[in-house]
Amino acid sequence: MSTRSKLFEIADRQQGFFTTRQAQECGISRSHFHRKLLSGEWIKELRGIYRLAHYPATDRPELVLWTLWSRDKKDHPQGVWSHDTALDIHDLSDNMPSKMHMTVPLRFRKQIAIPKAIKLYFASLSKSDIEICQGYRVTTPLRTLLDVIAEGKISPDLIAQAIREGLRKGILLLRDVNQTPQLLKYKHEYKI
Repeated sequence: MSTRSKLFEIADRQQGFFTTRQAQECGISRSHFHRKLLSGEWIKELRGIYRLAHYPATDRPELVLWTLWSRDKKDHPQGVWSHDTALDIHDLSDNMPSKMHMTVPLRFRKQIAIPKAIKLYFASLSKSDIEICQGYRVTTPLRTLLDVIAEGKISPDLIAQAIREGLRKGILLLRDVNQTPQLLKYKHEYKI
């Protein structure tokens, strides 16, 4: 397989994005990066993050871009979209977050400033709390609801709406609602 094909395979899983390390692991020398940028084949998005210029537009490219931004020194993304942003990704409520909400491991550190558009939460998430999407991860609807309830910043009406919508779409199970005291309260109060 050619270096170009290898890179496309990686970028395709990440909505057209890739990192410096990923390109180098495909066999592309760092000295060729400038030529790829000048030719218009690649676009530099952030430090160490590129996008294939002719990759088709996607709905939410920022989700992948900031996920790649969250990578550790071994180039593994650490961030999981959560809280208000996860509500939006799952299309569970009319809440319009002003920032993008991401949960990162407790030991997460970046040597550059956290972008103003992102609000970070530090927590240990289990694999059962995470869904994998194309190029990013997001908390499950159940974990998302528990997070926003615990944070206490979203109105109870929007939480009730999110529970209703999750049940209607089948991405939240009635069994889970009935077994989770935080959600059961809303079920009774809002007659869900």
